[in-house]
Order: sequence, then structure tokens, then C-alpha cells
Amino acid sequence: MILKQIPRKIFYPIFADMSELHFYNTYTRQKEKFESITPGYAGLYVCGPTVSGESHLGHARPYITFDMVQRYLRHLGYKVRYVRNITDAGHFEEEGRAAVDKVNEKAKLEKLEPMELVHKYTTLYHQGMRLFNCEEPSIEPTATGHIIEQISMIETIIEKGYAYEINGSVYFDVKKYAEHYPYGKLSGRVIEDQLETTRDLDGQDEKRNKVDFALWKNAPPEHIQRWISPWGEGFPGWHIECSAMSSKYLGETFDIHGGGMDLIFPHHESEIAQSTIAHGHPPVRYWIHNNMITLNGKKMGKSYNNVIKLSELFSGNHPLLEQAYHPMVVRFYILQTHYSSTLDFSNEALQASERAFRRLWEAHELLQKLNHPGNVDAKDPELDKQVIDWCNECEDFMNDDFNTAKVIANLFELAPVINGIKGGQITQEALSANTFDLLKTTFKTFLEDILGMQPMQAQQSGKLDSALSVLIDIRKDAKKRKDFATSDQIRNKLAEAGILLKDEKDGAVSYTID
Repeated sequence: MILKQIPRKIFYPIFADMSELHFYNTYTRQKEKFESITPGYAGLYVCGPTVSGESHLGHARPYITFDMVQRYLRHLGYKVRYVRNITDAGHFEEEGRAAVDKVNEKAKLEKLEPMELVHKYTTLYHQGMRLFNCEEPSIEPTATGHIIEQISMIETIIEKGYAYEINGSVYFDVKKYAEHYPYGKLSGRVIEDQLETTRDLDGQDEKRNKVDFALWKNAPPEHIQRWISPWGEGFPGWHIECSAMSSKYLGETFDIHGGGMDLIFPHHESEIAQSTIAHGHPPVRYWIHNNMITLNGKKMGKSYNNVIKLSELFSGNHPLLEQAYHPMVVRFYILQTHYSSTLDFSNEALQASERAFRRLWEAHELLQKLNHPGNVDAKDPELDKQVIDWCNECEDFMNDDFNTAKVIANLFELAPVINGIKGGQITQEALSANTFDLLKTTFKTFLEDILGMQPMQAQQSGKLDSALSVLIDIRKDAKKRKDFATSDQIRNKLAEAGILLKDEKDGAVSYTID
């Protein structure tokens, strides 16, 4: 028998009161004021990727959304423990489809060891997150690294009478749970309807009820990933990993659980059920779910064979793409729409986002270079008040269910004021010194710190260095061959593009970008 893990309690010191943040709680179906369990500290758990393949555009939305959420919580002064898991085993059960372990099957398909496959796609996932400027989570646990915790939780559920073992597999008794607890409250599902409509899939014949879900599966001989358990060699179900890891790192009850709407059922509904039995109370106070990115009205997902991988998105190498799209354009495209609204993919929408982001970032960079004459009173009190209102509304919008769409709209209202000051249509004295400072701070805080945007050229600099290095080497070789026409042509063309080469005394070549 596996030794049980000692229950952990999470202790935090007391902290000051925060601003009044309200957001929609999927569980209660209403907008609620956020009050963390421990003042000044916020625990956030977000379901991470199943690393059986490359991440795609649909995956980008939750990770960018919850990167924004944790950034804003930190802006409000909370110390955030952000936990985002990696599913590297056991993701085998989905509603309406046969049970397949995605990692196991893909490893066999690519002729790789499972951990070799996992490492490959986890690395690609992390590269994508860096390109999107997503901050790293506080903790990034893996399913395979927490097998003991999962087995321990399953044993507790069995002891309490809400799970049963058969043929080396363990199933959660959903029907019994629903007799005592509000099963289906998160998703709005009615268990009687599920009993009537659930398809007969793999393993259904050994379950007591069609709606029961697997906590542990007996591993057939051909299954690569397998662990020793009290019920024989097998592997964990999909849902149990998140319950085990969230409670280990955030406590038996924590503040916020996030993820895509496609995870509400069965994944998050199952998390609630098994955690409630294991700990004696619901695990989460606030549930936040982002809506889907769709393609022609259908959810973008690997199972629908309609995905655009991140590498394809950034390179433009996909039949549906008219061009390559910079990661910052994709991030801006996602944040321009409220997280709870459907976002339908189109080249036109992404191209419009690219133009919009360039305009907004240019205004931001221009603003940071402007200096104010220092007048205390505004020469245009009406404009001064309007700018103050637009700036202050940004925090109001974020406090109202993380409304990034309205924040961006306000930044676009402010951009013409900045351009007007630069162009001379608006005098610098029109705004007071305090209002001008507020304008600068608002752009920096919301565009960079909270929305997480950064200049496109910052990410392109590494590629630019490599390209210029090649051109400089070609020019050096041309000069050695006394092909001065080619050498001068390279120098002149780069100068036209704003890149000035300088031949140093030691033979090296440096460059500056105008």
C-alpha cells in the first residue's frame, strides 16, 4: 500500500486591502467581488497543455488570458502563486470519443520514448510562451512527477466509498456522488440526461454507471507508460492530476481555477467531485473560463483537424494563412476581445490587429520621448479632464471582469491626443504636468505591464543580427575579391533601410539602426 501524503496547509501572512476587483464566476453564474482566502495573496491554478503535440492558436488564448489575469493581480498588489501544469501522461478520456492516451499513442506514432516526445513538445510550448511574452508560472508541475500524490488521493476517495476498483482500474462513482452533492452545477449538466445520452465507449462495460470516470486505468501490455499501484500496473486518469497538484501547491481550497470553456465538462466538473470527496469541501472559490477561438464557427482543436500550429502562425506556412503573424500581433488580437467572447479566426482580423497594434505602440513610444513644459494648470481644462477620465477608466475596466477590450479602446482614444501634441495641433500646455505624467504612466502600466505587449522589433533583433552577420560576411568576401560594386551595393541598400555599416580599424564591422 502506498503511504498517504500528509495533508498540507498553506500559510500566508496578512497583507493590505486590495482594489475592488469583480469578475464572472462560472460556478455561481454571476459576477462577484474577488476576496482572496488570505489577504494580499492569490492562488491561481490553470490547466496547462497536454504535450502530445505542438501547441496551436487555440491553445494560445487561455495562456495569454491567464497571463494577463496574474499580471493584473500583481498590479493590484497581490503576491500571486500561479500554478500551471503539464499533462505528460494520462490524458485519455474525453466526452463523446473513445478513450485514448494521447501521449502514449503519439509516442508510438513518432517512434519516440514517451518522455522524449514530452520533452520535444514541452520545449516547443515554452518557446511559444516566451514569444508571446507570457511570464513563467510560479510552479509548473507535471502529471508524471506526482503519481504518488494521485494514488494517495484515489485511495482516500475509495476509503470514503465514492470510488471502486475493477480489473485493475478505479472509477469514480458519479451516481452516488450526485445523490449527496450538486454534481453538474459548474457545467449545468443533469445527471439523468447524461445517463440517457452517454455513448458506449471503451471500458463502459466494467463501469457501474455510464457517467463514472476513471481515476486509474489498468495498463494493457502494449501501453508504454505504466506505474505500480495498489491495483496493479497502470496509469492515472486525466482529471485526478489537477486535483492532486492544485491541492499540493495551493491548499485544499484555493482562490481561482482557470481554463478554457471546453474543460468545464468533463474535466473541471470531475475535479470538483473528486476533490470534494477527498477533502470534504469544494476545492475552488472562483472559476474563470475563457471562450474558444473558432475557425468557420467550429472550435479549433487537434481532434477536429483544423488547427494552426504556433510555428505555422509565426512563419505563415499554412494554407489558411495569407502571411506570417508576429507573436505580439497574435497577443494583441486575443486581448482586443473580452476573454468570455468567442473569437473567430480570419486573416482580415489578424491583419487589422497588426495595423492597430503598430499605431498604438508608435503612440506609446512617441509619448515616452515627449517632455512636458511643467505648467501646473491645464491650458485646456476640458481636454485635461477627458484625458484623466480615459486614464482612470482603464483600471475601472480591468476591475470589471478583466475587460481588456475596453482598456485597449481607451488607449486608442488617448493616442490622437499624443499625436496631436507631437504634431502641434494640441499645445503641450493643454494638459497639466500631473495629467501628462498620468498619461505616460497609464500607457506604460496597461500596455506593457498588464497587457504584456512589447515592441515587435525587440523579438526580431536576434534574427536581424543573424541576417546582418551573413550580409556583412558576404560584403567582406566581396571586398577581398575586389568586387567593390557588390560591396558598395550591400552597404547602400542597408543604408536605404536605415542600417548603417561602419568599418572599424581592426577589420571588424559594426552597425547602427537609424
